[in-house]
Amino acid sequence: MSKNLGITLGLIMVAVIGLGLLVTLNGPGTTTPTARGNPGDPGSTTPPTAPAELLVREDSRHLDRVEEAPVTVVEFLDFECEACRAQFPVMERIREDYEGRINMVVRYFPMPGHTNAEPAAAAVEAAARQGALEEMYTRMYETQAEWGESQESKAEVFVGFAEELGLDVDEFVETMESPETLERVRSDVQDGLALGVRGTPTIFVNGRPTPSMPSHEVLSAMIDAELEG
Repeated sequence: MSKNLGITLGLIMVAVIGLGLLVTLNGPGTTTPTARGNPGDPGSTTPPTAPAELLVREDSRHLDRVEEAPVTVVEFLDFECEACRAQFPVMERIREDYEGRINMVVRYFPMPGHTNAEPAAAAVEAAARQGALEEMYTRMYETQAEWGESQESKAEVFVGFAEELGLDVDEFVETMESPETLERVRSDVQDGLALGVRGTPTIFVNGRPTPSMPSHEVLSAMIDAELEG
């Protein structure tokens, strides 16, 4: 056998071995990562559904509650988060578009770097105890630029919101400052962490996480898919 022929056969053997190794690595029991696209996109992967018991508790706050609704949208949010403020109009439009057809649930997830995020959540919870969840929820986002990003407590600002909304201010302050309310807020955080929430806003549609900062079109497509499923 000539020297050139030996070299050629050697190169062929190397190629065959390499091909066999590639097949083995991509055979049964091995997953090749693919980019996650929008639901329904070719080649996209569908994330697992989050446990229902962690998504919505008996004491979770509903902006919209529809008996036997086939779709529940859950948002983990931080009232001091600028991204949540930017997401707010999208969520309001979704609520309007799907009024009477879906549940909309908010879960508190104040981020550690925001001084007034936890007090704001406590204020919203205190307002909810007096039947003013939506009003205080909306007020927080509409005024975020006035109190957000401050290193000083803005609890008095939130008390002012309660006065403007006509709430029982003494009861509001007592509830907002109570250890039970703080524990209530932190229990939402614990559920969020268990679900893998690491930032806000984090949104689930029937337990399926949406892309970060989902547009109205993306959210609508996910909701429609669940309604039609």
